[in-house]
Amino acid sequence: MTSRSAPETVIKRFDHVGITVADLDSVTAFFVGLGLEADPKMAVEGEFLDTVIGMSGARTEIVILRVPGGGTTLELSSFTWPRHLPGSPAAPANELGLRNVAFEVQDLQAAVDHAAGDGYGLVGSIGEYEGAWRMAYVRGPEGIIVSLAERLGN
Repeated sequence: MTSRSAPETVIKRFDHVGITVADLDSVTAFFVGLGLEADPKMAVEGEFLDTVIGMSGARTEIVILRVPGGGTTLELSSFTWPRHLPGSPAAPANELGLRNVAFEVQDLQAAVDHAAGDGYGLVGSIGEYEGAWRMAYVRGPEGIIVSLAERLGN
């Protein structure tokens, strides 16, 4: 496969990452506990949704989560119809597919401790990269891996 340059106008900005979950409330609470801000839950159904996802009669509830101050968002959705299909909640970091969502934090240990207090543990342990970053993977609700990174120095 050869690579060719995309026209300059194709992508304007990175908008959001979407994650389909079974328990929208608990996953929302997990991310809010890490410091994200949640928009009100909304339901989406009808011709638009059916057309985009290629399913008839679909209905989903969505929560948009934002980093304080703005930027790219995280969209959590839970299908009420058709029912969600089971995922692989214990997937290792090398399984193909979207494997983690990453956030820079001010205090990595505090974020890890907060997640642990809610029952969510580390996938491995806290590592340090070339004196510039400390990072850890936390396995959150429904097996979602959240990468938490703290910039060292500056």
